[in-house]
Amino acid sequence: MLELDRTSLPASSEALRADVRAFLAGQQEHLAEPNSDFTTGHDPVFSAKLGARGWIGMTWPVEFGGGGRSFFDRYVVTEELLAAGAPVSAHWIADRQSGPLLLRFGTEVQKQHYLPAITRGESFFSIGMSEPNTGSDLASVRTTAKPVDGGWVINGSKIWTTDAHRNHFLIALVRTAPAAGENRHVGLSQIIVDLRNDGARVRPIRNMAGGEDFNEVVFEDVLVPADRIVGEPGNGWKQVTSELSYERSGPERFLSAFRVFVEFVRLVGPNPLPHESAVIGRIAAHLMTLRRMSASVAGMLNEGQQVEVEAALVKELGNNFEKLLPELTRLAAPTDRVANSAWRRSFEMTQLLSPSFTLRGGTREILRGVIARGLGLR
Repeated sequence: MLELDRTSLPASSEALRADVRAFLAGQQEHLAEPNSDFTTGHDPVFSAKLGARGWIGMTWPVEFGGGGRSFFDRYVVTEELLAAGAPVSAHWIADRQSGPLLLRFGTEVQKQHYLPAITRGESFFSIGMSEPNTGSDLASVRTTAKPVDGGWVINGSKIWTTDAHRNHFLIALVRTAPAAGENRHVGLSQIIVDLRNDGARVRPIRNMAGGEDFNEVVFEDVLVPADRIVGEPGNGWKQVTSELSYERSGPERFLSAFRVFVEFVRLVGPNPLPHESAVIGRIAAHLMTLRRMSASVAGMLNEGQQVEVEAALVKELGNNFEKLLPELTRLAAPTDRVANSAWRRSFEMTQLLSPSFTLRGGTREILRGVIARGLGLR
């Protein structure tokens, strides 16, 4: 069953918005080339500044360095950072999903060891789920981790691993036991890999925009200590699907192209023509609807509810919108003002990055399958 509650951000969270905007106004050295896509700016210095403000790990318990705040507070900070085009890539995955995963399934030692450094903006994580030649079939994991004296030996590879060449750790989905017949979800586990010290080889994949956000990670007899398993061995499928709820429902799933909209409004000026006004209205209506859906999921997470289906719906609709937004503005942009404009620069960058929008966090085919199962249609 799919259910989205009617949710409004509380006044206390809205009050936080002014603090974030004031902070960002003083960070222009980190905003030279603002881009709303959360993968484009890897800036450890900026992440450390956010950590000092208590804006990483905001919902986590205080004893692990967190802020003990609500998901609504975190939502406001996330929304403002993305809207401003802030460089959030360094700490993003650790804050959004690796930390919450460790909070829910990790040992006490793992929590004490990893979480405080994440909240300070000093420790960055990547996700090791997808593998070469397997498409979107996450259950077809072939990377293995076999127990040996003192640890686990990992062999295999991961692909589309964001920022693995810059981050400190990776939480990899691996097979620690054979599948049970046709049930391939059995025997999967998650394990923490130290990307700088365990011997994994990281190969950056250059994208059309000239960046190297995605990577292939190769494991050849990589030995990791026994205490790096997250949760119980064999519980990996349950853990990884719950983790994806955090990844799929946030404002980053419909704000990646937001800078194009901002620059389009500036391009047409205070007196847009009727067709320009129509485009602005259409985009704004989409944004407001998606924002209400995403905020609803934040409220459900705040109450500890399971939101796998609702999160998949937000990402599916959000990705469709992110593809549509630049094209709508292109068709309406006044041709006599386009050359050398900020709109054109943001449009071109977004077009080059947009193929990745529907890859990260699950392709639309996978998301539609999740939604269909949630609605009882398959």
